[in-house]
Amino acid sequence: MRIHLRVWRQASSAAKGELVAYVANDISPDMSFLEMLDVVNEGLIRKGEDPIAFDSDCREGICGACGFLIDGLAHGPVRASTVCQLHMRSFADGDTLTLEPWRAKAFPVIKDLVVDRGAFDRIIQAGGYTSVNVGGAQDGNAILIPKSTVEQAMDSAACIGCGACVAACKNASAALFTSAKVSHLALLPQGQVERATRVVAMVDRHDAEGFGSCSNEGECEAVCPKEISITNIARMNREYVKATLLRGR
Repeated sequence: MRIHLRVWRQASSAAKGELVAYVANDISPDMSFLEMLDVVNEGLIRKGEDPIAFDSDCREGICGACGFLIDGLAHGPVRASTVCQLHMRSFADGDTLTLEPWRAKAFPVIKDLVVDRGAFDRIIQAGGYTSVNVGGAQDGNAILIPKSTVEQAMDSAACIGCGACVAACKNASAALFTSAKVSHLALLPQGQVERATRVVAMVDRHDAEGFGSCSNEGECEAVCPKEISITNIARMNREYVKATLLRGR
């Protein structure tokens, strides 16, 4: 396959960026999208040019490190997958693809397709943890929890923090990410001690980082590689209202 690329190149957050054209030749349909970029970068390095910077780690759709816009779609055209799970057979020979980084004030560009998602880390640091001693795994398993509750909690915990929800949202909201982290612990008995303080701290941190508000249009759910449900956002809003009312007493 031959694939034509228009890639956003930006040397740093302070530099001016632009779309630069490249051609990827002799691409196997069985290559992953990132493997195709590896081939392009090998060619650039041989010519003494700066390779395209993009994020990746596990390349198995687990870590959430990869992610950028492909023709305006977060993680590309295949539903419930990350860029590293996307294969070139999803495209046709001769296609022209435009690659851009996540576009959000809270995700400043580091270089090319790499953005700083430290805002997510700071939201987690604000309250996405339990500070009570709940013992080891065996002790935790001794607590009986209804199967439906466990399934909801684990579905929320599946969030990998890739940032696609922010990139897809017209308001650049991280409500889906934040609500998934809030829901996971709010549903489990181990998270009850800090339930009220957690949701207030995490939502307040979300807003302080410059993420926008949710307008319930569902783009975030549509592009989420783990198909996190926006019902988590409704749960987070209920938790926040309850917590602020309690705090006001």
